[in-house]
Amino acid sequence: MSSAITTPSAARADERFLLVLSAASGATDAFAFLCLGKVFAGVMTGNLVLVGASVGAGDHDVVPRALTALVGYGLGTAGAARVAARWSPRPLLAAQTALLALAAVGWGLGFGRSLGSQVVLLLAAALAMGVQARAWSAPTTYFTGTVTGLAGRLANREARHQDRWVAGRLAAVVAGAAVTALLVQCCSRAGGGAGVALCLVAFALLPRR
Repeated sequence: MSSAITTPSAARADERFLLVLSAASGATDAFAFLCLGKVFAGVMTGNLVLVGASVGAGDHDVVPRALTALVGYGLGTAGAARVAARWSPRPLLAAQTALLALAAVGWGLGFGRSLGSQVVLLLAAALAMGVQARAWSAPTTYFTGTVTGLAGRLANREARHQDRWVAGRLAAVVAGAAVTALLVQCCSRAGGGAGVALCLVAFALLPRR
């Protein structure tokens, strides 16, 4: 997505788009954690910690899932980096949405209950998050640096007008995760649907340059 913003309305359009993608990230990570074996599709720091903790505790069930997510995320990031110069943002978002739809439909059809099928669905979801992380200039899948920067600016009374959108992206992650958790409670097979639906909303908001 182009970083050139020429008007306030264009800036607002970009930020609304990023808010929805952030919510999709939260929804996808909640889906992976709640339904696919207690690992994350987009939070790689968390997965690295899970690998170490699982090995240390002798619980090896989490290790293949976390490693799959790490590999998938890395491949998604690398693939997006390779094609970013030649592809417009729309095909990248389409690829991400298709991967999330694959994981959601597979779960809805009853796959993902065994380790082997969980690994396949996790790979698709992590690939999608890797694409998202690399395709957009603003963070929408990892937020430790975002929280650090925002907290530091607030502490130093250096908050900027744009920080309301930064805080909004953090809130959107929480909201997306909450929606997925509610879906899982109400209808487990629909657990992957929130991330897909939010990506479709993002299509409608994707700014045209």
